[in-house]
Amino acid sequence: MENDIYKTLAAPSEETLFKEKNSKFFGYAFPVTTEDEVKTVLEELRKKHHSARHWCYAFQLGTDADRLYYRANDDGEPNNSAGMPIYGQIQSFDVTNVLIVVVRYFGGVKLGVGGLITAYKTSAQMALEASEIIEKTINVAYTLKFGYQNMNKVMRVIKEKSLDIVTQTMEMDCEIVVSTRKKNAPAVLEAFKNLYEVKVS
Repeated sequence: MENDIYKTLAAPSEETLFKEKNSKFFGYAFPVTTEDEVKTVLEELRKKHHSARHWCYAFQLGTDADRLYYRANDDGEPNNSAGMPIYGQIQSFDVTNVLIVVVRYFGGVKLGVGGLITAYKTSAQMALEASEIIEKTINVAYTLKFGYQNMNKVMRVIKEKSLDIVTQTMEMDCEIVVSTRKKNAPAVLEAFKNLYEVKVS
């Protein structure tokens, strides 16, 4: 696997339902990129399922293997019986920038820790299976500053390296922000450095 590709969700999953001894487990998977988004989603689900007993979840943020950030929350279930089994599914599907929430309605019969682990794991797995998982590239952006006389040269490099133009501003001077896959970044930087009158940052 390329080190500049990661897997995430195209969109929130369908709601899934897993039943065990009268308890109901509703599973949801969401693409997220910040903890604020996580909080918003949790608030919405707490409103939607206001009579549920537990809203257990796990999320992982980040695209760089060295800087992944995750959290797992048992929300009142026995220690490590909910959040970690959910997080385990995020790992086994190898996805990131993802939040999985499992909402439990207690059915009157205790499942025991083993039963809970299985139920939360299964529910998280179902939510991920109900999601469209897509591959994205980790991109690096460069800001190019140059005078109009260098426009053609810059545009040629952008075209040759098939870079994405993120923004462009044409005033006294030109400023273009381009984006490229991480693995291509060194070559792109080199190409622009060869154009002496172009500043790259």
